[in-house]
Amino acid sequence: MIMDLKDKKIVFLGDSITEGHGTSSIENRFTELISKNEGAVCYNYGIGGTRIAYQHAPSAEPRWDMCFLDRVVEMEHDADIVFVFGGTNDFGHGDAAIGCMEDRDPYTFYGALHTLFTKLITKYPDSKIVVATPLHRCDEENCMIKGGIPKAVKLIDYVNIIREVAEYYALPVLDLYKDSGLQPLVPIIQEKYVPDGLHPNDAGHVILADKITAFLKSKFS
Repeated sequence: MIMDLKDKKIVFLGDSITEGHGTSSIENRFTELISKNEGAVCYNYGIGGTRIAYQHAPSAEPRWDMCFLDRVVEMEHDADIVFVFGGTNDFGHGDAAIGCMEDRDPYTFYGALHTLFTKLITKYPDSKIVVATPLHRCDEENCMIKGGIPKAVKLIDYVNIIREVAEYYALPVLDLYKDSGLQPLVPIIQEKYVPDGLHPNDAGHVILADKITAFLKSKFS
């Protein structure tokens, strides 16, 4: 039986894409579309620029340092589904090291994921927790760090780490990097769906809403 999302309470933890940057209004971001189309009760905890891992140096924008780890405590307690969608800013402008699978240090990306998933499972032991990988972005192969130095770790490395740590906790992964259809390095896709090369527009959020809805319905009954 396919899950009916009507009246289901879904908590979305994310960054600027979840917040709706790139859309013409908040009514057109994917969380609102899911609420409108499916009758779900969606709580949007997206904050632009935020990362999963703790950072060593303060960010140029203070709100970027409101990392995922610290926001779990602020999220709605009563949730049927918790949806985590982040990591692109850890790649794009984070200073946390990648670390290794054994890490539990939130100042590494591996360790922060372990910490985040443990916090979520502890807070939501009876909820369905879903993890989404980052979308493709135009600079995923040539992102620069301070001083114009190419970043050694690629976006796909962050994607693979998210997959790996989620699997450790037996959390289902919606692989938007692999299956979203949103690849802004393809000119027509960028023009129609991801004009700035990172943030989906209104049409892109329709795709995200459809992908997320189909995944949730297929995974949970």
